[in-house]
Amino acid sequence: MKFTKKEIEQIKAHGLTEEKVLSDILKFEEGIPFTHLISAATHNNGILTFSKEHQDALVTFYEKNQDTLSVVKFVPASGAATRMFEHLHQFVDSYNPEEQKLNVYLKENETQMLEAFLKGLPHFAFIKALRKKIRKLYPDYKFYKKGKRTYLLVKTLLGEEGLNYSNLPKGLIPFHRYNKNTATAFEEQLLEAGHYATSQNQSYLHFTFSEHYVENFKSEFIDIKNRVERKAKCHFNISYSFQKSSTDTIAVTLNNKPFRDAEKNFHFRPAGHGALIENLNDIDADLVFIKNIDNVVVESQVEEIAFHKKILAGKLLEVQAKAFKLLKSIDKFPKDQTLLRDVRGFMASELNIKNLPESLETAKDILNRPIRVCGMVQNTGAPGGGPFWIQRPDGTTTLQIVELSQVDISDTHQMNIVNEATHFNPVDLVCGLKNYKGEKFDLLRYVNPNSGFISQKSHQGKTIKALELPGLWNGSMAHWNTLFVEVPLSTFNPVKTVNDLLKDSHQVI
Repeated sequence: MKFTKKEIEQIKAHGLTEEKVLSDILKFEEGIPFTHLISAATHNNGILTFSKEHQDALVTFYEKNQDTLSVVKFVPASGAATRMFEHLHQFVDSYNPEEQKLNVYLKENETQMLEAFLKGLPHFAFIKALRKKIRKLYPDYKFYKKGKRTYLLVKTLLGEEGLNYSNLPKGLIPFHRYNKNTATAFEEQLLEAGHYATSQNQSYLHFTFSEHYVENFKSEFIDIKNRVERKAKCHFNISYSFQKSSTDTIAVTLNNKPFRDAEKNFHFRPAGHGALIENLNDIDADLVFIKNIDNVVVESQVEEIAFHKKILAGKLLEVQAKAFKLLKSIDKFPKDQTLLRDVRGFMASELNIKNLPESLETAKDILNRPIRVCGMVQNTGAPGGGPFWIQRPDGTTTLQIVELSQVDISDTHQMNIVNEATHFNPVDLVCGLKNYKGEKFDLLRYVNPNSGFISQKSHQGKTIKALELPGLWNGSMAHWNTLFVEVPLSTFNPVKTVNDLLKDSHQVI
C-alpha cells in the first residue's frame, strides 16, 4: 500500500518509518506464529536449585565482586494505578446512596472485594490521609448514613477532588505504614536496592514511566531522599526514561486495514513492555537487576529478599566468569579442537544448551551473548508467564519465559504442557549486559521480532486490533543465554489490587 503525504508526515513525526509501519501491518495480516512448547522447565530439567551452602557461597561471591562492578536496578513503573482500584471504581459507578441502602447493594452484587477493602480500612497506609481529606471536603461526614459515607470515602480516595489515587502511578501510592511515616512502592524499591544493588556505597536505579509523571517522581525523591539514604546507608542516584514513541505500533481495523480516527489520522499505540528493551539498551552497566514496581515488602523482610537477589547475581557472575575465560581462550587458540570439547561441555552443563556447536566459530557466537539469570517461583495459580523448553523455527531448543498469549490454546498437547508447569515468572531477573572484552552488547540484536501478540481494543467507540511487541523478558530477550533458578514465594509480593496491601508482606506487624 502507499501512504499519502499527510500520512507519511504523521509517521515520521512519530519517529517511525514507512517500512516499519508496513511491516507491522503485515504482521496483522499474516498473524504471529505461536511459540512451540516442548516441555515445562522443572527441577533438574531447566530450573536450578541450590543447597544452603551453595546459596551462601554464591552470595559471598557476589559481595566479594560487587564493588568492582557497575550495578543498576531497572524498574518498569509506567502504569497508572487505575486497575489497582478497579473494584472500587465499579462501586462508585454503580451505587447511588440516595436511591439504595448499602446493605441491599451488597446483597445484590458481587462485592466480596469491596467488603474486604472496607473491613481492612484501618490497615491501609493511606487511611490517615484519606480521613483528613474527607474531613476537609465533607465537614458533616460523620452525620451521613452509612451508604453515603462509604460512597464518599471511595470517591475521595479515587477522584481528582480527593487523593486522586486512581490517576497516580502505582509507584507513588502509599503501600506501607510505619510508626513515623508511610512509604510508597517507589521508596521501598530504593530501600531494597540499597541492600543488594550497590557498588562502593552508591546505588543506581532507573525507572521507566509516562513522561506525565516526571515531576511527581522527582518531588517524591526529594521528600524521601534523606530518610531512605539514612536507612540504606548508601547514596541513591535516580534516572528516568520513557517508552519511546518510535516503538509504538499502528492500530488496524478488524480487516487489517490501518485504522483512521475521526480526524482521518492513523492511531498509534504503545507496544507493551517489550518496547523497554530500547530503554534497557541505553543503560551502561555490568549488571542490571530487573523488578516490577509493585513487587515490594515491608522493611523487616528486605534482608531475605536481598539474600535471594544476591544468589541470582552470584550465579550470573559465576557462569559469566567461566564463559569469559573460554571466549578468551577461543581468541587465543581458534583451531584447538580440545578446547571445542571443553566449550561444548560447559554449554551443556552450565547453560542448558542442547544444540551444541560443531566449530569454535559457532561456539563463540553462542557464548558471546548477554546472560540473564531469572528467578522462578513455584506455581500458586497466579497469572503470568512461565519457564518452558521451546523449539525455535530453525529446530533448535532453548529455555524461554512464555506467556499464555503466545501459546496455541486450541492445541490440546500444547495446553497439556502449560498445565504441567510447576513454576511461573515473578519478573525477578539479573542481567549481564557486557561481553568478555568489557564492551556493551547491542541488546536489539538478540530480540525475536516474530514474537509478540495481537489483541483487540476499543478507540473512539470502535473495535480495533493492536500489536504488542515481544515482551521484555519474553521475545525481547529470546536470544540471550538463560538460566532459571528457583526462588521462594516470599520474594513475590505484587500489588495488583489495593486489597493485596492487606497481606502480611505489606503489613508492619
